Amino acid sequence: MARDFYEILGVSRSADAEELKRAYRRLARKYHPDVNKEAGAEETFKEINRAYEVLSDPQARANYDRFGEAGVTGAAGFSDFGVGDMGGFADIFETFFGGFGTGVGTTGRRRPGPTRGDDLRYDLRLDFREAIFGGEKEIRVNHLETCQACKGSGAKPGTRPVTCSTCNGVGQVRRSTRTPFGSFTQLSTCPTCGGSGSMVEDRCEACGGQGHIQVSKKLKITIPAGVDTGTRLRVSGEGDAGQRGGPAGDLYVYLFVEPDPEFQRDGNNILSQLKISYLQAILGCRVMVSTVDGEAELTIPAGTQPGTVLTLEGHGVPRVGNPVARGDHLITIEVEIPTRISHEERELLEKLAKIRGERLGKGGLENFLGGLFGG
Repeated sequence: MARDFYEILGVSRSADAEELKRAYRRLARKYHPDVNKEAGAEETFKEINRAYEVLSDPQARANYDRFGEAGVTGAAGFSDFGVGDMGGFADIFETFFGGFGTGVGTTGRRRPGPTRGDDLRYDLRLDFREAIFGGEKEIRVNHLETCQACKGSGAKPGTRPVTCSTCNGVGQVRRSTRTPFGSFTQLSTCPTCGGSGSMVEDRCEACGGQGHIQVSKKLKITIPAGVDTGTRLRVSGEGDAGQRGGPAGDLYVYLFVEPDPEFQRDGNNILSQLKISYLQAILGCRVMVSTVDGEAELTIPAGTQPGTVLTLEGHGVPRVGNPVARGDHLITIEVEIPTRISHEERELLEKLAKIRGERLGKGGLENFLGGLFGG
């Protein structure tokens, strides 16, 4: 039995769009096959993507909440069925039994018209700073494009497809069956033309009669500042070509951000650590620290304790869609206690201990230094 989409993402059924996005990003980081090599991680990652694709679309989510997974795989619509509604009755049979209709007054379905091409997915990995500041990335995708030789018809240039002799251009064949309940007609896709209603007698040599060809194409993708793992970008019209003159699908670019050895990210804030000496912590100082913008000066107040978090405002991650508004850079202070000191340093520290009225005893100097910083 398929798992519940809400259960897969670990959210309640009342979760809003922002909760869904946070849950998806967290799980995507954990189970992406490039990161998680455990058995079953790839299948879990696919489940996570499927769940998010449905629940992040308001209409698909409404169908899922009403009908379950059947509501997003083409089996929804029971609420439209009425006992006296013969049209609804025919639709229900068609859905489950390949196209039944009543024998009286039944007409053949129209042959398929233009069909939109398939959407495609591309996973793009970004460096930490690329995700923060955005920019352009060049990628190469393989997709189907309409054959220019035959203009998508599949027929050899100078010729045209002809009407299918099996279905006479309808795209379907029908078979009548008599039952104790009456005569029924079963409609099924024409096996000769595949439902198109036409046949290609002389195939286009460029595409083999398919009407489209596989093409490798370079694309420039604009990455907005502030994106993160799990962000999805849509490139309109760069999916597979449509059929019978239909529009092309879209390309969806899923972003995955590489970790940085120096910085971590928490929403729109950047986190890092800074080690200072015990003297700098006691007396205070000004030091230069690394940020994503380069070097910046940080003021260490006198008496700073280990674990203190100091803030550099405006040196964080830009907000997507509003790059002027940025988060902060939060720096956690670590105080280094020396394990070996010179004789002169020891004498000075012992004098300081006496001034403060500290009794040193065995291992006293180390204890004294630890006491200064709560450790």
